[in-house]
Amino acid sequence: WSTLGQNLVPEFYVKSGVRRMTTQQGQPLINLGVDITPEVIEKNKWYAFWDAPFVIPGVAEPPAGRGQGQGAARGQGPGRGQAGPPAQSEPAARRGSVPPGPPGRVYGLPRRPEEIRRADSSFKASSCSVKTDGGRLEVEFSGLSLGIFAGSLRFTAYRGTNMFRMEAIAKTDEPSVAYKYEAGLRGLSTNLMPRVTWRDTGGDLQQYEFGGVKNDTRVNVKAKNRVLVAEGTGGSLATFTPPHVFFFTREVDTNLGYVWYRKDSNTSYGIGVRQAEGEEVQQYIENFALHNAPPGTWQRMAVYFLASPDAGEPTRQAVMAFTHGDHFKPLSGYKTFVNHFHLRFTERQRASGSLDNTFQDLMVMRSVGINIVGLSDFHGDMRPNDPGVGRYEDQRDYGLASQKASDKDFLVTPWEEPTAYFGGHYNTMFPKTVYWTKVRNAGQPFTENLPGFGTVYHTGSTADVQQLLDAENGYWFHSHPRTKGTTGYPDAIVDKPWVKNDRYLGIAFKPGMGDNLSDPRMCEWRCFDAVDTMNNLYASSGLRPKYLIADVDTYRKGPEDDIYPGHPVNYVKLDRLPGPTEDWSPILRSLRNGDFFVTTGEVLIRSYDVEGTGNRRTISADLEWTFPLEFVEVVWGDGKKVNRQVIRATDVPPHSSKKFSIPFDATGKVWVRFAAWDSAGNGAFVQPRWLNPPSAVTSSR
Repeated sequence: WSTLGQNLVPEFYVKSGVRRMTTQQGQPLINLGVDITPEVIEKNKWYAFWDAPFVIPGVAEPPAGRGQGQGAARGQGPGRGQAGPPAQSEPAARRGSVPPGPPGRVYGLPRRPEEIRRADSSFKASSCSVKTDGGRLEVEFSGLSLGIFAGSLRFTAYRGTNMFRMEAIAKTDEPSVAYKYEAGLRGLSTNLMPRVTWRDTGGDLQQYEFGGVKNDTRVNVKAKNRVLVAEGTGGSLATFTPPHVFFFTREVDTNLGYVWYRKDSNTSYGIGVRQAEGEEVQQYIENFALHNAPPGTWQRMAVYFLASPDAGEPTRQAVMAFTHGDHFKPLSGYKTFVNHFHLRFTERQRASGSLDNTFQDLMVMRSVGINIVGLSDFHGDMRPNDPGVGRYEDQRDYGLASQKASDKDFLVTPWEEPTAYFGGHYNTMFPKTVYWTKVRNAGQPFTENLPGFGTVYHTGSTADVQQLLDAENGYWFHSHPRTKGTTGYPDAIVDKPWVKNDRYLGIAFKPGMGDNLSDPRMCEWRCFDAVDTMNNLYASSGLRPKYLIADVDTYRKGPEDDIYPGHPVNYVKLDRLPGPTEDWSPILRSLRNGDFFVTTGEVLIRSYDVEGTGNRRTISADLEWTFPLEFVEVVWGDGKKVNRQVIRATDVPPHSSKKFSIPFDATGKVWVRFAAWDSAGNGAFVQPRWLNPPSAVTSSR
């Protein structure tokens, strides 16, 4: 044993602003005839995306011709705002009203400087409580004060690992709080551990040996993989963030510096984690929504440490083992799939002079273990609303460029987020390149044969888009449900025939908008509640279940970016990956059949089944995980209500596996699903299943 630190002092810092509802959220509600009242704002503000509470006064109106909340990534040009087909073919009888105020990204401008408050932690603890929970030990001190927050300080140690968690567990009764936090330990000795080390965004080893003068503030470090290590002759101490829940959703994944050190004197220093003050790219300055803190919710502001007898680099690798090296681990019988990348891929290919060129964006995705990349061009680029040959030429080059970018175990697909007629934003997926327009001019047929393209389609209504999907074996699902341009959806159209249809797969699992650090699950209301509600509604309809599909909705990427925290993936059951010129129906078939699970990467569901018949069933799930598990759960619906059985899993060690067999009484229940969540907020879940599926369903429904 050797001492790495003693007499260390925890420190937390919070900066908060006022949460507002975005006008991007308001627009689809207004189109549905909803008045933007204080009650509507109160409900929807907690799911904001294009909100930036630290930007004062924040009165900038989105540029003319630009869609609300749509920017261009790294100089890509304008966003989604070009004129186009309507979002729905049945316009609302009236348009909703908007509250008065200056135009901008949010309602209720301008922001005022006094809205922003800052606070450092202070402690008044006369005792502590000690609790054993399975294979963990929790030591908690009351008396934490953190500005508008108050609560306790907790340390958690886990059996089977030298990792421990330090967190402020605190709440506020203030309304409309959006915040960021920083956390760490100070008092580390330059004699015991004379340097800090990290990998920079290029992957090179860096270190600082405290040879400079005293720091007045924290030194923000842009470390690859969000890890900083204090190193000495007796061992090392790493500090790192939770992999995913620490990060609210952004438009891009540029590394803003998530760890810090600070030289406090010639003999002592501190280390920890932090969130940035805002975006560095000017065009995204109004897109930095922060964490939510609804009144009375216990926010858990965590920082992780790992102590090791080893040197700095082996200690860093021990940390990286918790995220498989920020890589999606290969799993036999599955291929990883992520959809919804707005890369302007074809436009950039053309500008480079050849469709054969590739780009770093795709190299980044391949390097983290993604096998199938669903692109979403025609997003402010090319000619998305051309009624004929112009769009077909773009689609031809889009398909060819995607084929050229693919490889033996890496498939790039030319899919789209058309957002035409159905309502809300949605993604379409076809088994091949399909030529179709989102505009159908007077006199244009629905379909025709065009030299050089073959069969082409013109769509001008929901019926046309549905007929196209049926004809070409395509599927669709909603993007970012209940927020952004899909605010109010899918709820507003669950009774429509194009939603009550098996071509409609469900909704995207896009966490980070609306989550807060008191939630034990990601995307609970926007994602799980929405899909559970639909499955209760459709339980006896003869339809197949609706699903949650991991989806990212993001822009250009580079190798210096930190993409792992914001990229949940689908593990799709496939015997092999189809080639770029083959039919991609096997992928779509697995998605339609629910033969996939979603994960943040740390929890894998190697197999899953609902065994047995009648009312006596068993939920069987073979799991592996890295961070210590928190709980597994069985969730079901009876056609009206949703219930769950939560099984604590704190007794199992980290970096382990187990087959869970959970007895399940199916009496009165119509669907069931399974999920697992770990102590850092990471998770995995399977898709819902009917307990008594209809004997036959048609693929076109």
